Amino acid sequence: MNTTRCDRTPAWGALQAQFDAAGRTFDVREAFAADPKRFAAFSQSAPHIFADLSKNRIDAATQTLLLDLARQSGLESHRDAMFAGEKINTTEDRQVMHWLLRNPPLALMDKARADINNVASSLTEVHATLAAMLAFAEHVRTDAAITDVVNIGIGGSDLGPQMAVLALDEYVLPGKRFHFVSNIDGHELAAVLKKIKVESTLFLIASKTFTTIETMTNAHSAKAWFEAQGGTDIARHFAALTTNVAAANAFGISTTFGFWDWVGGRYSVWSAIGLPLAIAIGSQGFRQFLAGAHDMDEHFRTAPLAQNLPVRLGLLDVWYRNFHGFTSRNVAPYHSALKRYPAYLQQLEMESNGKRVDASGAALPYATSPVVWGEPGTNGQHAYFQMLHQGTDVVPVEFVALKTPRHTLPGHHTLLLANVLAQAQALMLGKADAGGHKDFSGNRPSTFLLLDELSPATLGALIALQEHRVFVSGSLWGINSFDQWGVELGKVLAKDVEQRLISGNTDALDGSTAGLLARLRA
Repeated sequence: MNTTRCDRTPAWGALQAQFDAAGRTFDVREAFAADPKRFAAFSQSAPHIFADLSKNRIDAATQTLLLDLARQSGLESHRDAMFAGEKINTTEDRQVMHWLLRNPPLALMDKARADINNVASSLTEVHATLAAMLAFAEHVRTDAAITDVVNIGIGGSDLGPQMAVLALDEYVLPGKRFHFVSNIDGHELAAVLKKIKVESTLFLIASKTFTTIETMTNAHSAKAWFEAQGGTDIARHFAALTTNVAAANAFGISTTFGFWDWVGGRYSVWSAIGLPLAIAIGSQGFRQFLAGAHDMDEHFRTAPLAQNLPVRLGLLDVWYRNFHGFTSRNVAPYHSALKRYPAYLQQLEMESNGKRVDASGAALPYATSPVVWGEPGTNGQHAYFQMLHQGTDVVPVEFVALKTPRHTLPGHHTLLLANVLAQAQALMLGKADAGGHKDFSGNRPSTFLLLDELSPATLGALIALQEHRVFVSGSLWGINSFDQWGVELGKVLAKDVEQRLISGNTDALDGSTAGLLARLRA
């Protein structure tokens, strides 16, 4: 693998010159007026997704330079190293192979894929675990006595399955309810426990190590509630998604499904962590979910850079973050079932690329991850869209829309589509007003992702697209997108503070923490 940090390439300087000459004053409206074929040039189809990038502040010359940047940075080499199973997570000395979780079995693979031979044994293990997990899912689906499934996890062990189960609600088996508990705040678990009954509930404890403090606190409280309510069969009503089988057995759990250290938490919905989704939509639906993601994997792995959608999106992110100086990106899914999609992307991108040093530990001279945020449309229109249209900051927006709904209510979907198209149009066109209060500057960039429908396959492709897009920007920035040391410090300090809250000892504490601790104990 041969990579070069983006700012050390000739293309970086050329891009700065391009930005100074034309990018800083680029107007999308003028670009459309000058090029009637702009939509065709800056839109493309990828597996299960059509993307319109034409409303972005980019032209052919800039796109060419960005592609040069990708090549000179060694993006293709870095990508190929990931798919070959090399240990590109250098700070943890690990492979990065979440993509393998959605790979077909070896028997169905192209024998010319030499890189697959390098991970053949892992792929065999993946499919053995997948088969066992899906068999258990089908068992739960056919067990009419189980009406409620409670997933207890945090981070990727919560956001992934929760987002996906909500998104695919139309495919969920009738008669089963799904609940997700992540927060150590007891109000969340208590609210769920009020809704369920001991005899009809299955608890899933999702923790790779079976030591995650939030997850295990909630798990032990759920177990205590279960026993206090007369529950006796822990083995029937609890299962674990963990590699620490011994700790799960000590808890009383006999049904466990593991995964591997090359699966990062925010990339784990494809693994046993996806069990709630498998129970919700069935083994066939879950396999379609994996297949849609694999289709996008193959697109990312094989498509030329100029027609590679994850590459084009990742390069656009670098262009906006490092040259235009845009600090955030809004995600606006126009489908109510995608309500947790923005939160899922927050973790995916900000935990992956929220780094200030490169892979060698050297401080970076440029910005990395933008702030990712959003809400489903049309709700967002009546909240923060005011700022998007008339605020002092320019915030690129990424719309997600569906061609075909799964409901039959007349008129709703046409109105929804009219709104998403109009918002993208209004951001670009703007409207002049001499008085100022009704003036819209326009030229506000947006990307439009269009799916034919929201199905297991299209959702899988959409998530994989975002995973690879984050890989692209992280690769160019020269950072390790697959560790998350920033999560650890607060967790370590919390253990000390917990004991101080009990004892009242404030020795050697900073003044603010000591003052707050004393007030909380008063």
